[in-house]
Amino acid sequence: MENRYGTTSDMIVQEVENNGITHLIAIDSKGLYLTTQDRVDRMLADTNRYGVPRQKVNQALEELGLDPFQIFNANRHLIKTGSGQTKGKALNPIKASKRRA
Repeated sequence: MENRYGTTSDMIVQEVENNGITHLIAIDSKGLYLTTQDRVDRMLADTNRYGVPRQKVNQALEELGLDPFQIFNANRHLIKTGSGQTKGKALNPIKASKRRA
């Protein structure tokens, strides 16, 4: 079952420490966001993902000395499409249906 509002481990880009607290940088189709380990791979919505404006996240990353645009561009291949597949080469449904037979 797909969790559209939660965070999975394949969405994690890197770990950062801020004021002694470890945060995880995660990516989705809207951009980067900061979350914590206790929110990863749970079938619950991650309030860090949808409850914080992404502009604030970008500002927080810049304050930590990171470039959010560079991180996003380097990891955009991790973004999942609506079907749960990562973005990449398009799949031809006709050929795929023949493979299953």
